[in-house]
Amino acid sequence: MRITHVKGANCRRLSMGAVLLCCVMVSCAAGGDWAQWRGPFMNGSSDETNLPEAIGPTERVVWVSDLPGPSSATPIVCGGRVFVTSMEGREGTYFAMCFDAATGKELWREAVGKDSRNFPRNNMATPSAVTDGRIVVFLFGSGEMAGMDRDGGVLWRRSLEAEYGELALKYGFSSSPLLHDGVLYVPVMRRSWSYRAKPEQDGLESFLLAVDPKTGENIWKVERKTDAVDESMDSYSTPIVFEHAGRVDIVLLGGDYVTGHDARTGAERWRYAYNPDKEDKWRNIPSAVPGEGLLFAVRARGGELVAIKGGCSGTVGDSEIAWRWDGLTTDSPTPAYAGGLLYVLYGGRTVTCLDGRTGKEKWQGKLSGRGTYYASPTVADGKVYCISETGDMVVLAAGGDAFRVISQSRFDEGPMQASVAAAGGRLFLRTARRLYCFGK
Repeated sequence: MRITHVKGANCRRLSMGAVLLCCVMVSCAAGGDWAQWRGPFMNGSSDETNLPEAIGPTERVVWVSDLPGPSSATPIVCGGRVFVTSMEGREGTYFAMCFDAATGKELWREAVGKDSRNFPRNNMATPSAVTDGRIVVFLFGSGEMAGMDRDGGVLWRRSLEAEYGELALKYGFSSSPLLHDGVLYVPVMRRSWSYRAKPEQDGLESFLLAVDPKTGENIWKVERKTDAVDESMDSYSTPIVFEHAGRVDIVLLGGDYVTGHDARTGAERWRYAYNPDKEDKWRNIPSAVPGEGLLFAVRARGGELVAIKGGCSGTVGDSEIAWRWDGLTTDSPTPAYAGGLLYVLYGGRTVTCLDGRTGKEKWQGKLSGRGTYYASPTVADGKVYCISETGDMVVLAAGGDAFRVISQSRFDEGPMQASVAAAGGRLFLRTARRLYCFGK
């Protein structure tokens, strides 16, 4: 950035500010941070190195900070700051919060709203934030959405429920927003009638919304059509970017289909059906995962995993499916992909490593602990980090030809449903009560 016609000390201050702003922007763009729910590559992996092999309440703790209450949102780390959401109290006040990534000092918090609705294993602070280093967007289960600058200034606010009707999902809205190439993508895949028995809210449509993150204004809104039945209309997954041969698709998973949409217009390019018999309780939780020019997607309720080839158009048939795997897949955790391998975490504590190109099983093993694993696994620095709802932390060796546990520890701060984030040579993890930073 060039600054002209400025004299003396003012020139020095402005130049330094320009440099700092550029550094922040480059930091998030370069993949060294964890700027959205599934990390820099949208597949649960990171290129960070020198990460600890064991982490726990007293192991490799750099700092720990208190939080007002529980949330399933993964910490978002960018430009030296950590962004999280949190609930507090019976009235259901939910906050957008920011911490210094180096020290853990709380820099600011903003009370965005209140909502006393309760859902099993879910609350209003479940969606993770997203940032480009300049603007951070918070989305809550109530449909409240806020765009803020990194210093806590509110740039815009809006309510999806006020604009488009109830976010009618049986277990509460949980999808995180996606930020790509200057566009914010927000999915709403819901039942077509209200769970609150309001007749005036029948005929609710599912849709994908593109928003200008600077202003909060719509760029476009496209209906996401489905013939799913009853609870199968519900989807809790997050959109991901799938780039192949110069084409960019925004991928949605749920409502009996995987669909790819033009990132510029929202137009649907292709569609894959995974519930031909129209089972009525096939709500979807995991998101799709990109890798090896393929898109990995798990059918609802721990069903078959398929690898869809890039460049599809229209109705996707068997010829566009690279491989299928019908082992112990996943009902909740989104698989992670790194180094040509796909790590599938079955909530009942089984992890399977698959070859991403062929679907061939490399190894499988059982995790320890008492709890179910709802958080998605994170792969970084040759390690796979897994955390159960009751706080069982298991670190596995990534790759290789055999299941190998590196370390185990336990947090007594459940429920824990947020994934581990890797950024700046450190790991970040939130419990129901605290935000932790770990490092060597």
